[in-house]
Parts: sequence; C-alpha cells; structure tokens
Amino acid sequence: MAKSTSRSAKPDPGELKGRRFGRVLTKLGKVTRDQVHEALGVQKARKEKGQEVRIGQLLVELGYITEEDVLEALAGQAGMRMVRLNNDEISDEAIEALPSESAKTYQVVPIDYDASSRRITVAMKSPDNFQAVDGLRLLLGFKVDAVVALPSEVDEILSKRYSDEGPTIANMISELDESETLSALEGRGDSIDLEDLARAADDNKVIRLLNLVLLQAIKDKASDIHFEPFEDEFKMRYRIDGVLYEMIPPPLHLALPIVSRIKVMASLDIAERRLPQDGRIELVVNNAPVDLRISVLPTMFGESVVMRVLDRSNVQLSLDKVGLRGDDLDVVRETIRKPNGIVIVTGPTGSGKTTTLYAALNELNEPDLKILTAEDPVEYDIDGLVQCQVNTDQDLTFARLLRSFLRQDPDIILIGEIRDLETAQIAVQASLTGHLVFSTLHTNDAPSSILRLLDLGLESFLLTATIESIVAQRLVRRICSQCKEEYTPTEEQIMELQLLPDDIKGRTFFRGRGCDACNQSGYKGRMAIFEIMKMDDFMRDLVMQEASTNVMRAEARKRGMRTLRECGLLSIYEGQTTIDEVARETIVED
Repeated sequence: MAKSTSRSAKPDPGELKGRRFGRVLTKLGKVTRDQVHEALGVQKARKEKGQEVRIGQLLVELGYITEEDVLEALAGQAGMRMVRLNNDEISDEAIEALPSESAKTYQVVPIDYDASSRRITVAMKSPDNFQAVDGLRLLLGFKVDAVVALPSEVDEILSKRYSDEGPTIANMISELDESETLSALEGRGDSIDLEDLARAADDNKVIRLLNLVLLQAIKDKASDIHFEPFEDEFKMRYRIDGVLYEMIPPPLHLALPIVSRIKVMASLDIAERRLPQDGRIELVVNNAPVDLRISVLPTMFGESVVMRVLDRSNVQLSLDKVGLRGDDLDVVRETIRKPNGIVIVTGPTGSGKTTTLYAALNELNEPDLKILTAEDPVEYDIDGLVQCQVNTDQDLTFARLLRSFLRQDPDIILIGEIRDLETAQIAVQASLTGHLVFSTLHTNDAPSSILRLLDLGLESFLLTATIESIVAQRLVRRICSQCKEEYTPTEEQIMELQLLPDDIKGRTFFRGRGCDACNQSGYKGRMAIFEIMKMDDFMRDLVMQEASTNVMRAEARKRGMRTLRECGLLSIYEGQTTIDEVARETIVED
C-alpha cells in the first residue's frame, strides 16, 4: 500500500504534546484519517481475540508508516523535535562540553552548546529518557534541551566522536592543577568569599571531576565515597566490598570547591562550614535508581564528606539471594510466617542486617498485610510498605514512632534498631498484642543478644514470651572468579581457625591471585554468613534462668545451630571465600 503523500510544514512540537498518537501522525502528515480509522478497526478486532497491539505497530504492518515515523510521533507526543544527526555539523565544542562517560552512560549526543549560559542540546534515542535530562542537570549543572534522533545515528556518533575511553580521574586532576581560576584559591584556606566559592563550585573542571568520581564509584559498586581534608592533602577514598581504597588525591586547594559542589547538588548550605549537614542526591544511572546519602562533618582542616551510595539495582531484596543455606532458609521462612513474636537480626554496622530484613519484608509484602517500618534513615523505598524516618531533632524517636504504629492497625512492624529500654518494651508490647516485630541489635553473635536485652532492663519472662529467633550475620568477601586459584594454606592460617591438620585432610582451598577485574585484591563482591538461634521451650527455660551466653551457645549448638565460624568454614570448603576473611569476621567459640 502506498504511504500517504500529504506533506505540509511540520507543526511545532508544543502543538502535538499530549495528543492521541493517531492525531499526531495525521498532524505530521504521515497518514490520513481514513488510514488511522482502518488501523483502529484492526486494533479493536484483535483486542476481541485477546491480542493487545499498539496502533503504531499496526500502521507499520499495514505499510503506511515506518519505525522512524513512529519515533517521530512519540517525540511529538512528548513535545520534542526529532532531528537527523550529521557528524560534520556537530561542533567539537559541543562534544567537549559533555564528558565521554556521561554521553555513554546516558546514551545521548550533544548537538549544540552555549558556554555562557551552560545550555546544552542533546539528542537521545527515546523521548521517555527523562533520567538523562535530570542526570545531566544535576551531575553537570547544565540547562538541558532534549531532541530525539534515530538510535542507529546516536550510536554512530557515540562511536565516532567518543571512541576513546574518555578522561581518567588522574587526567582530570592534572587538568585541575593547570586551571588558573582554581589555582587562585591556593593558600587562601577558608578565607574565600561566598561569591568566589560559588564560582569555583560551578567550574566545569570541578563538575567533570566529581561526575567522573561518582560514575566510577557506581560502576565499581562502591558503597561509600570519602572526601577527607588533612593538613597537607585532600584524600579521596572508595569503600568496595567493605574495604577502603585510596584514589589519586585532588590538590588540597580544591577541597572547598569540591565540597561546595557536593553541597550544591544535595541542596545544602554552602555558607555553613561549622555545623554538620546531611542531605541526599537522587540519580538514575544506566536506567537504575541510585540514591546518594550525603554527610558533611566539620573537622580541624575543613569539611569531611562521606557519600553513601545506595544502588537499588545492586541490592538483592529476596531471601533466596541474601546467602542463606537451604536449611537456614527454611528456618527463617518458617519464623517470619508466624502470626506474632519478635525476630532479631544482629551484627556490626555494615554487616547486611537491613538488607536481610528488607528481603524478609519483601517476601511478606502482600496486599492483605499492613507493614509499617521505623528506620534511621529509610534506606530503600519499597512499594507496599509504610516507611517512617526517625527524626531526633523533632524528638521523633523509635519509641515515639512505635507508640503511633500500634494505633495504625499494623500486622508487621520493623524497628530499625532497639537502642534503649523504652523501644524494647514497646516492641515486646507490640508482640504480645498479636504483631510480628522485626528489629536489629548490635551484638557479636546470636546468644549474646539475650544478655544485651536483659542489660537494657527487659524482664526475662517477657523475652521468653516474645522472641522467636535471633539471626546473627557477617559479610565476607567472595573470591574473584576471574583469578581464582587452588593453594595450600600455611600452618598459621589453619591455626587461625583453630583447626587441626586432620580436620582439613582431603579439603581443597582457594584464593584470588589478583587481577584487573578485582583491582588486584583477589576478591569481588561479598556474601553473608549466618548463625540462627531458634527459640524452643528448652532455650526459653535457659532465658528464664538467665543462663550465661556460653551455656546458651552450647545448648543452641546441640539443638542444631550452626555458628558463624562453622558457616564460614563451609563457605571456605566450597571455594567461595578464604580463611583470612572468615578469621577476620568471626570470633572463636568457647
């Protein structure tokens, strides 16, 4: 069938925004009304047969339009122009304005740039790529205009004009060293007026360095980025798999501009340098939401900034994926399905407690259950959960939130942490009135959690009536799969785990040799090891008698509890982690 030949001057995208798809195509002169009605008739007939087909796809099938016409109409619906890209017409200035790592991350091509107003026009593959526009505004401080181009043309320009890997952090820092504007700040310490500071924070080179640091951290799956001022240097460190790695430090005089740029992005006060400040930056990188929690702390030599990277695409919110062994997973699933009681997850800061609790709540998250959480802070937003944040400045504590929770008709309650007697008492009260309560504690292992709760002032008979199980956990680094090799451990290493030569007879041990994939560390990623103490009548009697932690641990082991170290040993024997990691993260059982 012949394509409609009606061709008039293209309407302004503003006239097309929000109109029905068929109307947009008609306005663009791509089809006639009769052709749209014909396609609508086919669409209705297919719908009656249970087939959902978009009208654009049908018009392509009927031969009236092309895929390119569909993209142009979608752009018009979004109020955007569609352009054809010509490599020769794109200036070097536009290409240089948008760093390679940003262009490739967001899959956009800059086609026009005005340095005086910092306004950039970018061509994107799809009109619904709002994240690219928001990301470029926030990360690079641009005023962004967006147009749509054919995906094949965007890919072609990206490969031609951004063929290299782009600048490294080392390149960017050497460029910053050469910047006259920024060098003028050297030796001025804190005596920089607000106007100069705002200008330095908006400097293109500072913005590009910070952008590169953030994208690199997200790519390397760093959990935290540290910017730390010292007397003679300004350190920059990433925490990857629980271990801090030092990066090439920026020049000391850039401490203020870099910190100020972070504050601008997090909507904090750049004039306030004497008090701690907290903020957040929300980004979308590679179509995944990334939340950055910012903490600014005044120190002797300037402000120290830590950015906590909460990459939701990197978190496995499923009990199957947190690392529980088959038998432990069955115990946890049985416990969290109880109608009431208290389930405690314990371990030091950064041991994955919150992730385990979220995974449990995610499994229970059904329309017929009301789940309330009190957190400090709320780390991940989960649909279906009513999440509340503790605010000590407004005297909104865990205890105060919990009292309100009990009037909200919940089925399940999550308490971020039991820190004091009042919170513990309300948790017990909630459990006794028919609610299932999840919470965390900071103790070394599962049995010592009982002693900790008794120390807070809870009565032993209340603990026996409410606690269902206690899960202790640690995170150990996984051996890098790219450079994993078999080896024979030394006698000292075996003794570290209090093993005898007979215990390891016939066992094979592995370690990571170190390669580019794991930054020469020999480790890539982390896994959890668990210790689950299930409360039965015998264990409850021990709690009533206020038995010692050692007695409780011994009895729990007799009743099938696998200690953290024993769980770690199984992971070593399976070639998942190393002796050093398990020895570092677990204590010796008496």
